[in-house]
Amino acid sequence: MMERTDRIKAVICDVDGTLLTSQGVVSPITGAAIKNLRSQGILFGIATGRDAKSVVDLLGEWGIEGQADIIIGSGGAEIRDLALGIQRSSFPLEGSLIWEIMDHYQDMDVTFVVPYEGVLYAPKEDERVKNLSRIDKIPYKIVDFGEFLKTPRPKVMIVCQPEYMDAVIERSKTFRNDQYKCAALRTASILCEYMDPRISKTQGLAEAAKLHGFSMENICTFGDADNDWDMTQNAGIGVAMANG
Repeated sequence: MMERTDRIKAVICDVDGTLLTSQGVVSPITGAAIKNLRSQGILFGIATGRDAKSVVDLLGEWGIEGQADIIIGSGGAEIRDLALGIQRSSFPLEGSLIWEIMDHYQDMDVTFVVPYEGVLYAPKEDERVKNLSRIDKIPYKIVDFGEFLKTPRPKVMIVCQPEYMDAVIERSKTFRNDQYKCAALRTASILCEYMDPRISKTQGLAEAAKLHGFSMENICTFGDADNDWDMTQNAGIGVAMANG
């Protein structure tokens, strides 16, 4: 284990259910550990399904302002390297594909949300949008999706009640599109997300690691959800949380 830990050049954490406490902040002991890591020249980063800008906006509220070197947002679609001042995004979904996904669930009691640049965009207002906005501390905005989806977006989220999630997952198995590829993934008890299948936290982390001259073997990750599984398997050291 000592040889493996000696190779670690970055520690990357998921946010919800991993980095944050149930009160939605970073605990003092975790904050101290992050500062200790960075004092030794080890980078600290975040890999999350949240969009990158919303993470940047919340670092201060979480108690780690100035402590994040790398942010992998939108499940791997966005890279915001605060240490190097680099921003990249990849593989957004075409608006026409998002419309088809929404149509596939038209008879189900779900809400569609697109996170983008620190805001949750939705075609209608309901309690699920309000609740997600409150929990994640991200503002929401109701917009005309006819206009909004004229531009490709990183992903689309289906928000539902926890007891309805199994039905949402079953419905996802029957979605097909001959022109575009997309993948559905349950990321929380109330969230199922569609994104390009080339996107993953591993893909985003591997690209970020290249910017610093190392690889996934040099990264230690912490996560708890389905969208953390790939980076847990592919990191030099992958840690699954006890609640995962």
